[in-house]
Amino acid sequence: MSSFLGVPVDAAYHLVSGLTGILTPALGGLAAVAAIVVFTMAVRLLLMPLSLRALRGQAAQARLAPQLVALRQRYGKQPERMQREMAALYKREGTSMFAGFAPLLLQWPFLSVMYLLFRSPTVGGTANTLLTHDLFGVPLGAHWLSGAGPLDLASAHGAVFVGLFALLAGLCWFSARLGRLMTAQATGAKPGLLVRALPYVTVVIAAFAPLAAGIYLLTTLAWSLAERMLYSRPKGWTALSTDHGSRGRRFPPERPSLTQSDPRRRRTASVE
Repeated sequence: MSSFLGVPVDAAYHLVSGLTGILTPALGGLAAVAAIVVFTMAVRLLLMPLSLRALRGQAAQARLAPQLVALRQRYGKQPERMQREMAALYKREGTSMFAGFAPLLLQWPFLSVMYLLFRSPTVGGTANTLLTHDLFGVPLGAHWLSGAGPLDLASAHGAVFVGLFALLAGLCWFSARLGRLMTAQATGAKPGLLVRALPYVTVVIAAFAPLAAGIYLLTTLAWSLAERMLYSRPKGWTALSTDHGSRGRRFPPERPSLTQSDPRRRRTASVE
């Protein structure tokens, strides 16, 4: 574990351990699992302003994608002119090319701390006692491939991990579907194979991580999906694209001329 993240991981460990102790009288053996879920949701709630900024930035990038492609095609041989035109476009729309990326980057240390906490066998030089708790008899420090029969649904080990993977895969499917809908609404284009397959990387990570880390991934993925669903609704999507005031201005379509819109006026104009 890097020294940079060692101190916050140690602090998070004490918080989750204390929360586990508080929940134990009510939940018994499920207290540690509940503590992981509650702590993850609390951190994601604190990070929600950054998540919303990232969603707005991603919506703006998707909406401006056709115009950016047109600028690259038109000024591809004039790099300086292309950069000026792109900067002017971003300025007019009240956004930037880093609007969707920077908020995600700022969240990285917090999410890394939680992931390291739930996968590290030691914290602060001592054993990570959180991983000694269990879920339906399966230790939170257990790995999927460490069991005698990873695909044996008759065993608690196989059933818990397969159930976890099934839930993760379902959330990944919803996330990929929502991503396709958002891309289609913004640009009218279909995302590529890599974009569609990217959400399923979470399942692969969970297959090689301890059960505690898998529970964390399941919780944070469900939270992210809920945020995206909330802001991809028809009204939410419009608000997300406009982003208050001058951001993401939607100009009304050009009105057809009177002679184009009304056949009677077209005939009168021709007579005149």
